[in-house]
Amino acid sequence: MTGRSKDMGIVYDCAIIGGGIAGLQAAIQLGRYNRRVLVIDAGDGRSVQCRGYNNLLGWPEGVSGAELRQRGRQQAEKTGVQFRQGKVEDAVLAEGRFRVGLEDGQTVYAKRLLLATGIVDRMPDLPGLLPCLGRSIYVCPDCDGYELMDQKAVVLGAGKVGAQMALTLSYWTKDIVFINHESTPIDEKLSGQLQAMGIEHRSEPIARLVESDGHLSEVTLKSGESIHVRKGFVAFGGNEVRSELAAKLGVKLHENKHVLVDPRTKMTNVEFVWSAGDVVAHSEQVAIAMGDGVQAAIWIHKSLLGIAVPRHK
Repeated sequence: MTGRSKDMGIVYDCAIIGGGIAGLQAAIQLGRYNRRVLVIDAGDGRSVQCRGYNNLLGWPEGVSGAELRQRGRQQAEKTGVQFRQGKVEDAVLAEGRFRVGLEDGQTVYAKRLLLATGIVDRMPDLPGLLPCLGRSIYVCPDCDGYELMDQKAVVLGAGKVGAQMALTLSYWTKDIVFINHESTPIDEKLSGQLQAMGIEHRSEPIARLVESDGHLSEVTLKSGESIHVRKGFVAFGGNEVRSELAAKLGVKLHENKHVLVDPRTKMTNVEFVWSAGDVVAHSEQVAIAMGDGVQAAIWIHKSLLGIAVPRHK
């Protein structure tokens, strides 16, 4: 590792890699234990893009990822938690502490690590898409299927993943158009299921989305045809699970690259390495990410007190 740390001489109780919802919630909890904490955040996570989380207690009108992140950071900073913008390249355990190397050549030292690196959704670069995320176009049916109730909806997706999303959403509405943007083939069984549910299947590229302040009004196809619709979902599959750093540390991963943790403590199989949030192998929900962050922080604190912590086997 090259480069000297701006924090040379400082050994943090915990370095949190990722400043999304799970990382922030853990930082708040650890800050309330008066622990010395550093959050290292690249600033490009899933919560940065979401314009609205609609199923959280206390936010009946929804709250944007940006606002949650801002409030979370302010709350953590009041307890003394520090933040640094940057990307982590590697981390190794040396002489009883973790040496964390940043992309800019700086080095950070910590007694404990929390990996809250999240996932990145695979989405095409479609004009009008990003402003709609969380406001009129969604990614999680468990979170936001309710928003489609008895309305016409469009699924912007690809192949099997898009078709399955359309079928899932038929619980909330029977008026669905699945646009297979990449014209990825689907098998006869799925095709038959779409037909049986009355779901229209269009296999052609999307040109752009027409929206105003994040509210979708129509989808324009490359052919020039426009589909008038107010709500939609994206389902392209192939999301990036950001578990590369975990793998470098020897952390066990699920076959889909999500991190495996002890269900009670959130510690991985590697001692003193925890993980929380969307990168962990479970349903990807903000409320769950918050719970993960708190659980991990509690057991990180216990470990610093010398209490034995169960880890994933």
